[in-house]
Amino acid sequence: MAEFERRTPRGVEPRQNPASKHVNVETRPQAASKKVERDRLSFLQFAAEPTRYDKMPYRRCGASGLKLPAISLGAWETFGGYRGPEIARECIFRAFNLGITHFDLANNYGRPPGKAETVVGRILCEMPRDEMIISTKAGFDMWPGAYGRGCSRKSLVASIDQSLGRLGLDYVDLFYAHRADPEVPLEETLGALDHIVRSGKALYAGVSNYPGKLLQEATGLTRHFRLAPIVAVQSSYSLLRRTAETDLFPAARESGVGVIAFSPLAQGLLSAKYLEEIPEESRAARLWSEEQRRRFFAPELKQRVVKLNEIAKARGQTLPQMAIAWILRCPEISSVLIGASDVDQIEENVRALENLRFSEDEFRKIDDALRM
Repeated sequence: MAEFERRTPRGVEPRQNPASKHVNVETRPQAASKKVERDRLSFLQFAAEPTRYDKMPYRRCGASGLKLPAISLGAWETFGGYRGPEIARECIFRAFNLGITHFDLANNYGRPPGKAETVVGRILCEMPRDEMIISTKAGFDMWPGAYGRGCSRKSLVASIDQSLGRLGLDYVDLFYAHRADPEVPLEETLGALDHIVRSGKALYAGVSNYPGKLLQEATGLTRHFRLAPIVAVQSSYSLLRRTAETDLFPAARESGVGVIAFSPLAQGLLSAKYLEEIPEESRAARLWSEEQRRRFFAPELKQRVVKLNEIAKARGQTLPQMAIAWILRCPEISSVLIGASDVDQIEENVRALENLRFSEDEFRKIDDALRM
């Protein structure tokens, strides 16, 4: 119980009736009779705010009918990792009420692998399922043996079944092959995704960490064999990592695939908290190796970040807010996938939406800073 914090966070209400096991999450007629399981150990009670869709823009995911919030919330290294279940609950509840209805996971997220899906699944069951987009992925190391990793039909089908069990869901909205697998024919991976969609275990299929050329090949094969289309591709993209602009973006445009940008803050480097020293409670201090810290905090990189921070201040934004707004300038981007270890980070990141416009002079200054 040490990892549970006994406090009432903003945007949620303390439990009113500890003896009750069920609560209604909506007052709308179609949801009035639908009840959800309540975690009896939790201090937090979910309450959907009527204003939750007022300020969050939604973007179409490529050529599909799937629409995603401009900002989505992921669980990599946080929920089920170095943040406990009550922090995860507070973050997810608050994110939803800010319009973030897309929650992204993978089968190997958490410590041990799979814990993130378990933690998040217990929270999601208390929320209105039909308003949420839940995504998960498989392809990296998960269990021992030949099929505990990779993107073979055997691995992906086993993985989605395990993920659904941990999440407590009948289906996910979006299921990804987490990586390109050179040991498996691309047709087999795409056929497995098609099988998962046709079986009703996922509504849409996606790929992650695919270069542009491979994405084009994959979308061509889905059309040729009439497989479930690839609607989304996840890619690392930030001010400090821009290779997607010349490789992935053209392929995504041509193929009608939406791009979801992960690591928009370069794993926290685009945050003012690292300008002086590494905070004790930060991910870099708790999870990174000495070599990682030395590489990421090289003097020349820090100099760029300092300059970018000055540009952000001149715009009336924090550096994370500017970094997110800068990514959203791209029409290829369907959503920016953030991580958060507390509610304050989520609220700060969402305020990036208050200023998405950049002048030509600002673009020039940003490019100059990145060339330093």
